Amino acid sequence: MNFPFYIARRYLFSKKSTNAINVISAISVVGVAVATMALVVTLSVFNGFHDLVATFFTAFDPQLKVVPVKGKSSATDDPILTQIRKLPQVDVVTECVEDNALAIYGEKQAMVTIKGVEDNFAELTHITDILYGDGEFELEAANLQYGTVGIRLASALGFGAHWKDYLKIYAPKREGQLDMTNPQDSFEEDSLLSPGVVFSVRQGKYDSNYIITPISFARNLFGQQGMVSSLEFRLKPGSNLNKVKKEMQQIAGTKFQVLDRYEQQADTFRIMKIEKFIAYIFLTFILMVACFNIIGSLSMLIIDKKEDVVTLRNLGASNKQIVQVFLLEGRMISAIGAVIGILVGLLLCWLQQMFGIVSLGQSSGNFVIDAYPVSVHPWDILLILITVLAVGFISVWYPVRYLAKRLLE
Repeated sequence: MNFPFYIARRYLFSKKSTNAINVISAISVVGVAVATMALVVTLSVFNGFHDLVATFFTAFDPQLKVVPVKGKSSATDDPILTQIRKLPQVDVVTECVEDNALAIYGEKQAMVTIKGVEDNFAELTHITDILYGDGEFELEAANLQYGTVGIRLASALGFGAHWKDYLKIYAPKREGQLDMTNPQDSFEEDSLLSPGVVFSVRQGKYDSNYIITPISFARNLFGQQGMVSSLEFRLKPGSNLNKVKKEMQQIAGTKFQVLDRYEQQADTFRIMKIEKFIAYIFLTFILMVACFNIIGSLSMLIIDKKEDVVTLRNLGASNKQIVQVFLLEGRMISAIGAVIGILVGLLLCWLQQMFGIVSLGQSSGNFVIDAYPVSVHPWDILLILITVLAVGFISVWYPVRYLAKRLLE
C-alpha cells in the first residue's frame, strides 16, 4: 500500500486529540458536499428547461430548413434547391415565404410575421396538434384566403379563434419610394379570413407574432413571385438526420445554409447555455469558499500531528512523503464531499422528477408544467466531479506545502 495514502487515511478517520479538528473535518466534507449537490441540481434544472423548450419547437419547426446565406430569399427553381429536393431521404418539402407586416383589426394593430406556406404544411409539421377552436387548419378555399394566428396575437388584436371582419395586412412596396403625401400608395394591402382556429406553441416568439397564410398570399403581399425564403423538410422514417443534413450542406455549398431545429432557434438556446454557464461559474466560486474549511482543518491537523511528524521522520519518511500525507488528506476530503454531494444531488433530482416537490410557485397552473423540470446529463455529472476534485486539490496545494515546510524546518 502507498505509505502516504495509508497514513492520510488513518489521520482522516481516526479520532484526533483535539475534538474541534474532527468537527472542522466533518464541516469541510459537508461544505464540499452541499456545493456539489447545488451544482448537480442547478445544472439539471437548466437541462430540464432546455429539453422542455426543445419539445415546444417540434410542433412548429421542420426537421431541416434550407435558407439563403445572403439576402432574405432565393429563386424557387434554383438548381441547388432542386437537387436538394430530390434526395431520396426527403418525405415532405414545403416552400415558405416569410417577412414582417402590419396587421390591423378594427381599431387594434400589431407588427406581425407572415409565414406563407404550401398546402402540405400540416404534413410537414405537427401544427394540427397545437390548434384551438372548432374549425380546422385551412389555407384557402376557392378565392378565399385564411390566416391561422398565434393565440397571443389573437388576444392582442381583440379576437379569439373566430373573427367576423377581415384581418387587414399591410407591407411596404419593394419598388419605388415612400410618398409621404400619400403613404397608403406605398403599401401593399390584403386581407385574411378566419379558419376558426388559433395555434399555441407556448412560446412568445410564435404565439405573439406569427400568422400562417397561403404562400400565394405572402408572395403577392411582399412582391416575391417565384421566390422562396426557405425550403422546409420532413425526412422519411428511419433517416439519419445528421447524415442527411451533412449531405444537404455539401450540395448547398456556401450559397445556402441547412438548419436543424436547434439551429433554427439558435438565439434561444444560446441564451440558455450562457445562463447555465454563469450559474456554473457562480456555484464554482461558492465551492472554492467551501474549500477554505479544508485548509483550516488541515492547518489544525498539521499542528496536532507535530509529534507524529517527528516519529515518521525517525522511521525514515522523507519530507516529500510527509507533505504528501497532508495533501492526500485534503484531497480525500474533497473526493468524499464530491461523491456524497453527487449522490444526494441525484437523489433530489429523482425525487423532483417523480413527485415535483418544488413547484413553480405562483406561476404553477399558468404554465405547461407545475414543477421545475429536471434532466440529468451524464456529461454534466462528470464535469462536476472533475471541477470539485480540481478545485479541492488546487486549494490545498499551496497552504499544505507552506505549513508542512514550516513544520519540518
